[in-house]
Amino acid sequence: MIETIATDKAPKALGPYSQALKAGGFVWCSGQIPINPATNTIEAATIEDQTRQAISNLKNVLEAAGTSLANVVKTTVFIKDMNDFAALNAVYAEMFGDTKPARSCVEVARLPKDVKVEIECVASLS
Repeated sequence: MIETIATDKAPKALGPYSQALKAGGFVWCSGQIPINPATNTIEAATIEDQTRQAISNLKNVLEAAGTSLANVVKTTVFIKDMNDFAALNAVYAEMFGDTKPARSCVEVARLPKDVKVEIECVASLS
């Protein structure tokens, strides 16, 4: 069985996709960009603040699904400029704490709304 996850505590999907799906004991989260869900705008300018907002959005989607950042098993990070990698890493480490999910990080030419970062994840429900 597949269950669609949606929460007002994260930005609405910008296209024909779900914030997340529950399936097979996991939550599969779509990429989150640094949109503030309260205002539906991008307020964060720095890579640090954009990373913090993107991970906060993921956290809220995961909580709506009944899990948390502590259960994330894999992330994929899309970054606009690999020169921002160290700054992104510092915030990522702060927000994930002792959790060290498997991760890929890819530099891309452009992201939705010209943000600096987008992060997707897969988390266990147990």
